[in-house]
Amino acid sequence: MSRTSPHTHHEGGRVSRRGLLKTAGGLTAALAVGATATATTAGAAPAAFTHPGMLHNAGDINRAKVRVAAGDDPWLSGWNRLTANSHSQSTWTNRATATIIRGGTGENYPQLYNDIAAAYQNALRWKVAGTEANAQCAANILNAWSRTLTTVTGNADRFLAAGIYGWQFANACELMRDHPAFDLAAAQDMMVRVFYPLNNQFLTGHNDACITNYWANWDLCNMASVMAIGILTDNAAKYDQAVTYFKSGAGNGSIQHAVPFLYGNVDGYDLGQWQESGRDQGHTVMGMGQMGALCEMAWNQGDDLYSYDGRRFMKAAQYVAKYNLNLDVPFTTYTWGTGQSCAQQSQTVIGSASRGQVRPVWAMLHYHYGRRLLLDDEYIAQMCFSVAPEGGGGDYGTTSGGFDQLGFGTLMYAK
Repeated sequence: MSRTSPHTHHEGGRVSRRGLLKTAGGLTAALAVGATATATTAGAAPAAFTHPGMLHNAGDINRAKVRVAAGDDPWLSGWNRLTANSHSQSTWTNRATATIIRGGTGENYPQLYNDIAAAYQNALRWKVAGTEANAQCAANILNAWSRTLTTVTGNADRFLAAGIYGWQFANACELMRDHPAFDLAAAQDMMVRVFYPLNNQFLTGHNDACITNYWANWDLCNMASVMAIGILTDNAAKYDQAVTYFKSGAGNGSIQHAVPFLYGNVDGYDLGQWQESGRDQGHTVMGMGQMGALCEMAWNQGDDLYSYDGRRFMKAAQYVAKYNLNLDVPFTTYTWGTGQSCAQQSQTVIGSASRGQVRPVWAMLHYHYGRRLLLDDEYIAQMCFSVAPEGGGGDYGTTSGGFDQLGFGTLMYAK
């Protein structure tokens, strides 16, 4: 006898992916505690979280495993990029410390982002090739930080650290959650105690600044961290907080603020101007990775944020890709309030600085829009293949920008 999920709901007259995904199981406990009372709300968290269910689901992992074992490209090229990275070696030694500082005096945050990259890459090697030495290394790194880190601080940049390294750390943990050497409880506790309060503080208070003061990436990384912590800890309220903010948040990370202007049928494609496009292209491409991570994690829990609001994010990714392929795009003057007084500033032209910068963010987007959904994503696809096979932390320089995304999308997303 089939049982209908209490979380099946309709969006735009269609049963959502989540509703369809969740009808089949994991509901007994939810039903037993009376989940039906609140579960009809559209956008509510899943009745049971999918694990692994952040940047990679079980299908992604199995596909990479099978394709690499068979020696098939582009997966093999992606795998070779991973195994060549110094961070993916099982001999990596962590530098866990109690206090991480980003911004101001005494900065030491490279210790954290290098160790997260190493944990993630070792976890991937274990998942794809079954190598126990890599699993032990990843577990050791994550356990050391989970048991040692108590404070993330610094100037306003502490919120960037809490956001970016929050969602990344949680993703490494998610890959390791079923390995006996990994202390999941310690990681869950540390994430809730150290990262979440800063994520939440930023999204609700924005460091006491004008709501438009901070660029989209600041919101996005903190939204992604809240979502990842929600998934890691099976916490529906945190997961819903991130989804709700994406759809209707007051700051620049919500979808309509992150993509303020739309352009229909420009050379046959719909485009969307990104909030940071008038700033520079390094941060703009970074935004593709931060929003992409948020959308991919939601997708793996049954929520299609990729297509939300008429695929607004796809239009932005097409816009950003097109400009970074050295093609022209339209630009509308962008005006916003800064500081605590909301003093007005404007950008009248697109920012050409760091145009064409390579970051490993495009495979995730192309293999979703172009291959999962079979849409014509011309510019995203061109960017994807121009930077393939994607590497990860350690392949794009030693500074933080090279570690803003976990990477290896060719290996994990190619279809």
